[in-house]
Amino acid sequence: MKERLILIAFVPLILALSGCTTQQEILFKEVAKKTHAAVTPSRIPFPEVQEWYWPRHEAVNERLKQGNVDLLFVGNSIMNGWDNTGKKYWDQYYASRNAVNMGFGWDWTQHTLWRLDHSDFSNISPKLAVVLIGTNNSNGNDNTAEEIADGIIAICGRLHTQFPKMKILLLAIFPREPGPCPQREKITRANQLTSRIADGKTIYYLNLSRLFLSKDGKLRQELMPDFLHPNEEGYRVWAKAMEPKITELLGEK
Repeated sequence: MKERLILIAFVPLILALSGCTTQQEILFKEVAKKTHAAVTPSRIPFPEVQEWYWPRHEAVNERLKQGNVDLLFVGNSIMNGWDNTGKKYWDQYYASRNAVNMGFGWDWTQHTLWRLDHSDFSNISPKLAVVLIGTNNSNGNDNTAEEIADGIIAICGRLHTQFPKMKILLLAIFPREPGPCPQREKITRANQLTSRIADGKTIYYLNLSRLFLSKDGKLRQELMPDFLHPNEEGYRVWAKAMEPKITELLGEK
């Protein structure tokens, strides 16, 4: 019995010395082997977006080429909204932090992966990326919760590979629709699965869903009038809630 206790006591040291693979590394490797749509980089096909999407892509790329970028925002229309609906609070919280908004309306995870593969990161070394993506993949039967989580993990993996020293603040997909429903349940499950890549060292997970929900689970329409996108007040609430973590991760305190 004494020998067994000694062995157990040394297990943590043995594992540390063996350089065992972390859960984050395991998930990155597992997702890299998958081939479903949510993890396969794809140029966005929707005719409705072509007129504005590519000029925006070029403009973002030009900004990246200029360098002096400390903070990246990566996502879909909800993130894109910092440029318009949420601009007042973008200017208040992020403009002075050398931030670049890489949020694009209509993006699914596969489209964000394509953009990351076709962005010029050669002249930047950001300190932090804020990632919010996946809600568009949750429509109907397009993707399962597991596939959505795979897509988000793939995006974080791309960013981590590109910028190994950069920290990533991964936000849970915001709730949507007026009340509890199958789509909301899928999003909740995807968030649970995605949160596993957070290690508190390079990737941090923050779930702000409670901000947008009333006690009975209904979406607060005064913050998300269309039950999907925040209005100006929604962006204010979001920025205020996220600020302590951003301050911490940027090393500003």
